[in-house]
Order: sequence, then C-alpha cells, then structure tokens
Amino acid sequence: MKTCLTVLALALPLFVYSQSKNINFEKQLIAYESYESVGIMHVDKDGIPDLVSGSYWYKGPKFLDRFLIGQVKRYGEYYEDFATIPMDVNEDGHLDFITGGWFEGKLTWKENPGNGKEWTSHVIAETGNIETVRAWDIDGDGRRELVPNNPRKPLAFYKWVAPNQFEKYAVFETQGHGLGFGDINGDSRGDLISSFGWYEAPPGLRNGKWIFHPTFELGDVSIPIIVTDLNGDKMNDLIVGNGHGYGLFWMEQQRNAEDKITFTKHDIDPNHAQYHVLEWIDLDGDGQNELIAGKRYRAHNGKDPGENDDIGLYYFEWNGESFVKNVISYGPFGEGKGTGLYFSTGDLNGDGKIDIAVAGKDGLAVFHQK
Repeated sequence: MKTCLTVLALALPLFVYSQSKNINFEKQLIAYESYESVGIMHVDKDGIPDLVSGSYWYKGPKFLDRFLIGQVKRYGEYYEDFATIPMDVNEDGHLDFITGGWFEGKLTWKENPGNGKEWTSHVIAETGNIETVRAWDIDGDGRRELVPNNPRKPLAFYKWVAPNQFEKYAVFETQGHGLGFGDINGDSRGDLISSFGWYEAPPGLRNGKWIFHPTFELGDVSIPIIVTDLNGDKMNDLIVGNGHGYGLFWMEQQRNAEDKITFTKHDIDPNHAQYHVLEWIDLDGDGQNELIAGKRYRAHNGKDPGENDDIGLYYFEWNGESFVKNVISYGPFGEGKGTGLYFSTGDLNGDGKIDIAVAGKDGLAVFHQK
C-alpha cells in the first residue's frame, strides 16, 4: 500500500518565517502491529538494509517478507520492546540488537543466530523501568555505549568491553524522563542531559566524578534531547519535546560574566502534543540538519493532554532564527502516522536519500524520500 505525499509548510505565526524546500515522501505501510520501536539493520548480510520491529524482522528492500525473531511479552497496550539498537555484541559477524522495557526493567540484547531460528535474549543489567535506550560514544573510543533512560532511578551507562560482556559506569543517583548527550560547557567532553539538569563529564570516566548541574526542570520530555549549536554562537543549545503534553521547543544556552550557564526557552511548535522522540539529521543532503519529530500515538493509553488530537510526523528546517514546520503525514488515526518510542532513519533503497522507518501503536510504516 503506497500513498504519495507532498510535504507542506504550515504557516504558523510567531515562529515560522520562510518557505520549505518541500521534500517529498512516499508512504509504505509495512504492518498493522503495535510495537513502538523499529531499527534499520542488515539482518541477513545480503547488503540490503532490513527492518527489525518487535517480534519480527522484515526483509529489505520491499519489506514484504517477515520472519519471527521471538514473541515479545505484552503488558496491556505495551510490548516490552522500547528500543532497537543494532550492535554485534558477540562479534560473530551477525548484527544483534539492544532493547529493554518498562515492566521488566531489564536492559537486554537479542542474539541474531544467522540461521533463521528464533533469537535468544540475554540480560545486560537489571536497571529498573526503562523508558527507552540510546547509544552514544561517551568515551570517544569509536564504539557507542548504552544509556537507558530510567526516570527517577540512577543514571548509568554500559560499555561493551568484550564479546557478550558489558561494564557498568555509574553517573548519578537519579535522572528524569528525558535523555541527551553532548558537550554543554565547551571542554570537549560529552555531557549527559536529563530533564532535571545536566551532568558534567569528568576527565576520566572510569574513576572520575560526574558533576550534576540542576540548571532546569523540564518535566517529562523527549528521548533524546538534541544537543547542537543552533545559533552559531559556539555554545550548544538543546532541542526538547514534551513527551506527555503539548509543546516542542529549543533551549538557548547563555552565559554571564562569571561563565554561569543558563538556558532560555523558545517555542518551535506549542500546538501539538507527545513529542516523545526526535532525530536530528541532514535529510536533503545540503549539509544542514533537519529535525524529525512526531506525535507518539497513545503514549499513555489516552490519558495524556492532546492524546485524542490528530496524529502526525513532521520535519522542521532551521533558517538561522527559527524553525519551519513541514508535514510528512497528518490526520486522524488510519490516515496520519505518528511515532512510538524509537524510530530510525537511513537509505533503505540505495538511492542516496534518507528514508524514515517509524513504528507505534498505529502500525509500522516507511516514508521513502522521493
């Protein structure tokens, strides 16, 4: 099922000032599943990207054939599968993936057997409730570490040290709903960001002490929080979504004469809700990143502000002063497409353009850039 979509710029006053370049997408509905995570990875080593979502993987480039990974346990409206991060954990040449969930509170990796059999699940750590997981190269060694977002529980990351082995690094005694990574204070070390504030990285990660800066209190916000210098002042700013209410905004970093860091909030889109997951990527190849975001469908099973509003997926262009909002998909359930907890981007058909794979309780779909 394919529908041709033309991306439109919404004329929202006060924060939209220029015209979009109108990137076009074509929607391909993959499955009427309600898993909330999808990863792009080479499952069968044929050189063509595949999709992994929930209990299944879908063979690229058409994604018509699907294969069982193993049944994912369901808790009410949720499946215990809140991330899909490709990683060859056992170094056997087959890509595995990292996931975790809220109800069992376990950070796990699922082993790709490479032979069509069901995948084996291995526990990395029992962390407590996992909102989702992200992977960043925190120590700069070229390999990403795993950082689960565990609201109101200790903040830590997990480093791969050998096949099937991870080492835990404690950061701080608590964290909020929301997680980001980037250099806040300009010391060339990557800091961690939570909804409670930011955690300054020490010179040595193994024995150093992270310093917590309670600079802000943002509430239940997006994973990730994007860290980037938007206005070119050589200080990294934050792009933040409200994960369980209305609003998408950016936080401008500012410093006083004593070099004290503060942040000033600027709206991007105050009119839509459940901006739970964001991606910051160069969609059109012009050297400038675009922001991809959308509404997480039924984030709290209909109990959040704006849950019954129409759902959508968007990209936002930064014009040097503000963001231009562009619609990829929008409408009521069955017409518009929202997000889940974790979506992925990549060139799925080899045409050199970035496509978007997005899951959620409203199904699994791919938006092919035309």
